[in-house]
Amino acid sequence: MLDAAVRKLIDPPLNRLGHRLAARGIGADAVTLAGLALGLFAAGLIALGAPGWALVPLLASRLADGLDGAVARATRKTDFGGYLDIGADFLFYGAIPMAFVWMDPAANGAAGAFLLTSFYFNGTTFLGYAILAERAQMETSARGVKSLYFTGGLLEGTETIVFFVLLCLFPDAFAVLSWIFGTLCFVTATSRLLLARRVFPGSTRPRKDR
Repeated sequence: MLDAAVRKLIDPPLNRLGHRLAARGIGADAVTLAGLALGLFAAGLIALGAPGWALVPLLASRLADGLDGAVARATRKTDFGGYLDIGADFLFYGAIPMAFVWMDPAANGAAGAFLLTSFYFNGTTFLGYAILAERAQMETSARGVKSLYFTGGLLEGTETIVFFVLLCLFPDAFAVLSWIFGTLCFVTATSRLLLARRVFPGSTRPRKDR
């Protein structure tokens, strides 16, 4: 819901920094992998019972997630780079809740499983919509220039990062916050399905003989 507005604020400084990194020979894929490493390091700190310390690498990983696109725009965008980026994002988004479950399985297990299921469903509708949009030759840059078609929704990347920060600041509230956020993820995914039904009502696929 907030991504389009946030992108207008953060894209100009990210693009300037991306040009500087590109001028030093740093590639977009390297930035993507560095961001993933920072995100997994944050998850490791959470699992070890130090969610407060995880805030720095967590936020740094999201900075890298924005920078890789800026570096790519300053050099050359590739299909693999976009593929690597979305794969790294999904691994990061799954690793943080999993880390809280590992930190306290008894208290966080059920809520963590619910949250991860909602992420799974939400991610599936997101990627499925992107495939249909590609077939329909749809384009949008409302959330920045992306390799995939990014649909809007109640919860997007900005809300998820804020949610993770709240989890790190208030780890004892993980279960309550996860039940709430997971429910909103289900709402977001369902609304995307309904949107796809409206936007792609007559879409067909070529038949294949078996």
